[in-house]
Amino acid sequence: MRGIFITFEGIEGSGKSTLLYNVAAAMRRSGLDPLMTREPGGTSLGVALRKVLLDPDMEKIGPIAELMLFAADRAQHVSEVIQPALETGQIVLCDRFSDATVAYQGYGRGIPLDVITSVDEQARSFMVPDMTVLLDLPVETGLGRARTRNDELLNAAESRIDEEEAAFHQRVRDGYLTLASDEPHRFLILDAREKQERLSELAMEEFRMRFPDAF
Repeated sequence: MRGIFITFEGIEGSGKSTLLYNVAAAMRRSGLDPLMTREPGGTSLGVALRKVLLDPDMEKIGPIAELMLFAADRAQHVSEVIQPALETGQIVLCDRFSDATVAYQGYGRGIPLDVITSVDEQARSFMVPDMTVLLDLPVETGLGRARTRNDELLNAAESRIDEEEAAFHQRVRDGYLTLASDEPHRFLILDAREKQERLSELAMEEFRMRFPDAF
């Protein structure tokens, strides 16, 4: 039986990565064995691409070049990690997927959405998540979190996107909300200002309701 593919999305500082880890821990306590992965960086190729894509010294990457690098990461990720895991019936939890490309490179960078769709469909082999958890919060709150985190790390090696102007991040947030509005059956929108423990509870409740045979 095919597994379940769940993605986690949100603007910078939304806490999606933390939620993914908390959800995975909750699943393991229930006897499940989810696969955790992320984009970019879910494969050896992805790790190398992640260093390029998120390095603040690479700020001059053009929008189309950026799109193609993310697409290369996704193509390898789907074929090497996601598809094989789903074929064995595993639950796959992924930190960012195609919605991030539409939100960031489409709404954020301004690349025409038909171009995004054409490239992305090939990269993901037309795969669509069974469910997407969108952590939403105001841009100023998310950026404040992200930049505080980077300051605490002192040497923020993955801050290129964080350093974009607030207007860019607002377009990204608007893009995410548009996607969620267009596909309400797939998305679960959570208020990222809630405590992480509560967010994990809400997500698990929704998983049990949508996938009762698996949970």
